[in-house]
Amino acid sequence: MRGLPSFVAALLLLGAPAAHAADALAVNVINASEPTRCAETDNVYLKLQSNEARRFTVEAAHPAYMGTIVKDNWAPDFTNCDMSNDPSFKFEKRRLTIYETEEWQLVGLTFPSFWRGNQVTVRVGNRVETGFHLLQLWTRYQERAEEVLVLYPADGYWRARPLPPQNLRWSAYGSSFLIGPVETAGRPFVDIKDVAFDPTTRTFTVNFARGGSATLRLEKLDQERIVLDVGLSAPVAADRPFAALRSMFVTDGNADVSQIGWRGKNDSAWNQMPVMPFRSVSAAELWAGRTIPSRHNTSAPDMVFRDFSATPR
Repeated sequence: MRGLPSFVAALLLLGAPAAHAADALAVNVINASEPTRCAETDNVYLKLQSNEARRFTVEAAHPAYMGTIVKDNWAPDFTNCDMSNDPSFKFEKRRLTIYETEEWQLVGLTFPSFWRGNQVTVRVGNRVETGFHLLQLWTRYQERAEEVLVLYPADGYWRARPLPPQNLRWSAYGSSFLIGPVETAGRPFVDIKDVAFDPTTRTFTVNFARGGSATLRLEKLDQERIVLDVGLSAPVAADRPFAALRSMFVTDGNADVSQIGWRGKNDSAWNQMPVMPFRSVSAAELWAGRTIPSRHNTSAPDMVFRDFSATPR
């Protein structure tokens, strides 16, 4: 694979599509990132906008350097961080297993405090619960329980990760992503009314507070990547993101995302550049990740957004 950017080589090794049909939908990718010295601040903000998009794929894939990791670092680093003015609503701490089989488990957690005070209903079959700040989807793999997908219902943030590779017993989360009409009040969020989970199809259905809904189905999971099929009930207005990536960058060696790669609708090759100077582009595929190891969340996955379509599920 000589001559290919490292992230493209990694995508090809993982079996991701090398190119899409000529009529594939391209979306606007707008960089609203801001510099920071705090490694626990989501200062990377990539907005995906289109008044046509109804379906797309989100993929989290192990970084190209995954097999070289000897020591993984995932501990938080609050150096140069001041969060004293962050909003905080108080709650009673809680943990509940909402659904469980031998293979899958959905767990809900309520934190002692959270930056938003809203309560979101969660349904699994006939079971109805409310008030969780975090939903964790676990699966059993090689005699261990592995957490592979999470949703923060109170602000709409998702995180995903593949199963750990052979050389590591565990791998870190990194970037978050938002699905649905993104708003901003202090920070970007998606206002969710309620969430339902269908264990049979491994599908989350999210109803938004101001109308419309989205589905997110776990399509594929292995030791290389996790693939999520996303559908929107209706397009989001062109001046508001229908999806977004949130991540962290301080330096190349202290980042969850340091590089951006994209392929335009009619491009014959990929483009790549550092995340902070990137401004905007029309893209049929978008990659956000790292090409050198970071001391922060070293094993965290790269993120890929692709297969944009105006055709609903």
